[in-house]
Amino acid sequence: MLLTVDVGNSQTVLATFDGDRRIGTWRVTTAARATADELRMVWRGLLRDTEVTGVAACSTVPALLPSLRQLLDSFDVPVVLIGPGVRTGVPLHVDNPREVGADRVVTALAAHELFGRTPDGRGRPVVVVDFGTSTNVDAVGPGGQFLGGALAPGVEVSLDALANRAAQLRSVELTCPPQAIGKNTVAALQSGLVLGFAGLVDGLVGRIAAELVAQFGTPPVVVATGGLAPVVVDSCRTIGEREPDLTVHGLRLAFQRQQAAERRTAAP
Repeated sequence: MLLTVDVGNSQTVLATFDGDRRIGTWRVTTAARATADELRMVWRGLLRDTEVTGVAACSTVPALLPSLRQLLDSFDVPVVLIGPGVRTGVPLHVDNPREVGADRVVTALAAHELFGRTPDGRGRPVVVVDFGTSTNVDAVGPGGQFLGGALAPGVEVSLDALANRAAQLRSVELTCPPQAIGKNTVAALQSGLVLGFAGLVDGLVGRIAAELVAQFGTPPVVVATGGLAPVVVDSCRTIGEREPDLTVHGLRLAFQRQQAAERRTAAP
């Protein structure tokens, strides 16, 4: 069983795969100062008696990387930690490839493999909207190349900023209001956050899609992913597909590619 681990700023997503089939998925709060032993306890409690035959992981939390590496080094199975120098097969068409987070790379890989191929085998561009701590709107070319994108604050980050900086405002449940004109503070905040972010996403997707059509002549598939996607996606007009955990699928694909490359290298 392959274990994939996506360590994000707010949440860590763990998933197990039997071949290409996802078996289980868990979300836990990311503890940036967790030790390797603490991580081991959490993982062991979730996996129980699952026999892990390989691990693929990525992290956007630099402070957690030493503990994560220490834990991964203790596994007596093939391990792939996505980072600079690890070949994922995703061409990075950006000014500085080392600036691109590992999560964005493997998400682009999954977006291309799962949504960027037409039935006749040709490629088509994909726009990935990742609703997490930040809201990422990334462009993937028809050949699977990462083209860059746009980064905006996440919905929860914006809510926390308002609650902390505005004395008369407070945290509210993130849910879609019945109408845009809020009749009270809670409804007004929900309108501004949920519908406001839907407008932000639709505006960015529209501009990025137009640039992709101009470059490749084909309209992109637009895919939503990320833990906060359910909050906003139903209010967006431009999103056509959903895959809640696109990044763990990308980790699976990256692991499979790495294993295939190692087998080719070892072959006589």
